[in-house]
Amino acid sequence: MQPANNIMVLYTGGTIGMQASANGLAPASGFEARMREQLANASVPAWRFREMSPLIDSANMTPAYWQRLRSAVVEAVDEGCDAVLILHGTDTLAYSAAAMSFQLLGLPAPVVFTGSMLPAGVPDSDAWENVSGALLALGEGLAPGVHLFFHGALMAPTRCAKIRSFGRHPFAALQRNGGVAKAEALPAALDYRQSKALANVGVLPLVPGIGAAQLDALVDSGIQALVLECFGSGTGPSDNPAFLASLKRAEENGIVVVAITQCHEGGVELDVYEAGSRLRGVGVLSGGGMTREAAFGKLNALIGAGLPNAEIRRLVELDLCEELR
Repeated sequence: MQPANNIMVLYTGGTIGMQASANGLAPASGFEARMREQLANASVPAWRFREMSPLIDSANMTPAYWQRLRSAVVEAVDEGCDAVLILHGTDTLAYSAAAMSFQLLGLPAPVVFTGSMLPAGVPDSDAWENVSGALLALGEGLAPGVHLFFHGALMAPTRCAKIRSFGRHPFAALQRNGGVAKAEALPAALDYRQSKALANVGVLPLVPGIGAAQLDALVDSGIQALVLECFGSGTGPSDNPAFLASLKRAEENGIVVVAITQCHEGGVELDVYEAGSRLRGVGVLSGGGMTREAAFGKLNALIGAGLPNAEIRRLVELDLCEELR
């Protein structure tokens, strides 16, 4: 936890730097000059700036963009930066921060994500307090790995989500069940220096009365993994033979299906109820207390690393970076 004194700021766009356009707020260049003017007299660590291209509204974030972010972080560290600050829109910030936690396993430097709910410069904006606060946190020293900073709070990105679309506290740590064993050693393919291929990961929230047709459509769509958002502690329509048969077919086709809970608190324990154990019986894996963001990011990294199916299935249920603890 060495204090950072040479920070790379990666600007991806998002509300923090948006300006008015004919069609509403849109990402805008020129944020470095605004940031230097605002922080000219602030006691923050030295920083340099890189504008990602294209700048995007975070609603347009993609796993392909995560790959470019990973490369930019690695490049910054290789150039001598001892920390990275990523400015990102809030709508998908929790997804990106969680995903990058898995993309940057083993990185010897801290990475902090932040953004703002209102653009810099408008009345009551939270932009500069978040930027300066994140820089100060890095200057005081943070552990290597990925962090989320917002309104004075540091959060583990694999344990939190955006829970509000307004105000200064949009993110919260979800109270999920932990206690899962940590992976003792990681495959070399998961190291932060190893590039990852793009993966095709689906997400399916269960609702009362859901049938096999929706699941079949996903299974046949070319996905390599599926995050199954179950009820309660990991239950689903276990009295529907067609639904269970579709899940079994997914397993036979090499699709990794991971169950997580739709609840804000708790986690999945597939063996508590018969309705959960039947899911386990057709190959569904337990996502424990993983959030949707963490499960999605983890599967993208494991599959993108080109690991064998059996190894992916093993690592899904082991803790890699606090997603299951």
